[in-house]
Formats: sequence, C-alpha cells, structure tokens
Amino acid sequence: MDLELLFHPVEQADAWLAGLFAGAPFAVALAIALALGLRHASDPDHLVAVTSLVATDGGDTRAAMRLGAWWGAGHSLTLLAIGLPLIVLDSQLPAWLEHGAEAGVGIVIVALAVRVCWTWVRGDRDSSSERLPRSSHQAFGIGLLHGLAGTGAVVLLLVAALPSTAEAATALAVFAPMSIASMATLTGVWAWVLTRPGVEPLYRRALIPALGLFGLLFGLWYAGIA
Repeated sequence: MDLELLFHPVEQADAWLAGLFAGAPFAVALAIALALGLRHASDPDHLVAVTSLVATDGGDTRAAMRLGAWWGAGHSLTLLAIGLPLIVLDSQLPAWLEHGAEAGVGIVIVALAVRVCWTWVRGDRDSSSERLPRSSHQAFGIGLLHGLAGTGAVVLLLVAALPSTAEAATALAVFAPMSIASMATLTGVWAWVLTRPGVEPLYRRALIPALGLFGLLFGLWYAGIA
C-alpha cells in the first residue's frame, strides 16, 4: 500500500511557491511565506487527523472550527519553539527525532480512526458538547506532534530560500500562525458540507465508517506499519 500520491498535489504547490522565493524582495518573500503557511494545513496527514476528530464530534461547524484552531495552535507553537532556535543556531532537527514524530503521528491517526469506527458501531450520536473539551486538548496535542514532524522541512525551506537568519526567522514567524486560520477554515467548511440536508444522512450512515477505515489504513501506512 502506497499513499504517497496523495501528497503530490501539495508538494507541487509548495515547490511552485518556494520557487517564487528566488530573488524576491523581502516583503514579497513574507507574502509567499504566508501563502505557504495557509497551504501547509491542507497536507493529507493533517486533514486525516482533524477529520477523525470532527467525525466523532457530531459534525458541528463551530465545534469543527474550534478543533481546527486548536490543532493549528499546537502546530504553530511547535514550529516556533523548535524552528526558531534551529534557524538561529543554523542547525537541523535530528533525523531520528523527525522520523519518530512521523511514526507517532501515524499511530495517533490509527487511534483516532479506531475511535471513529467504535463510536459509529456503538451508535453514539450524543451532542458534542460533552466531548469537546477532551477533543480540543487532543487536537492541540496532535498539532504539537505534527509540528515536530514537519519542522525540519519547513526550516530547511526557509533557510535555503532567504539570505539571512533574521529574514528566515521572520518568515517562520509569519508562516507558523497561518496554520491556525487555515485549519480552522478547512475543518469548518468540511463539517458544514457534511451536515447539509442532502449529505448528512449519507455522512451518518456511510461516510463516518468510511473515514474511519481510511484513517486506519492511512495511519498504518504513515507510521510505516503497512
């Protein structure tokens, strides 16, 4: 099983945006970093993780946006807390740590997918209000882990594209928070679509278990287990 093709569109978008860095004035480079940050939240592993959270919280649009924002906050915090020192010290994240974080992300996605399937099998359709605090903390923690898994690539991109440490650090400070707005918007739109009158019955009966099973397969693949 190889799901790498899911990443090709976003990788091509990143390559195109990164190519615009070359010779761009600093103000333009910051605008490109902002665009990269907004796009970054749409990586398949990010969307699968947050979709699994949304699927067990009733599909409520506002709740979904909150979960997306919490995910983005955790992701942004890790990028800044680890990425800025790496840029200043002209260092890189150890490969073993980054790979370990990626495996951890895959295992978390598997756990979330199992939760989705189990909730659906039990027929648990209670209001999300009781589960939201737990899910918010989960979303924040998952965002932290995703940030750790992706920090090295982001830092290398910015350091290679920008001529000075100060410019790379400033670009990271612009890039990182954009995942909050981007993920909140993406998860909100996703929840809104799933709860339209013509879609919701299918969502409840078929899409939830389908999302759970896909998340299980994706998580096993991402963790390197399958």
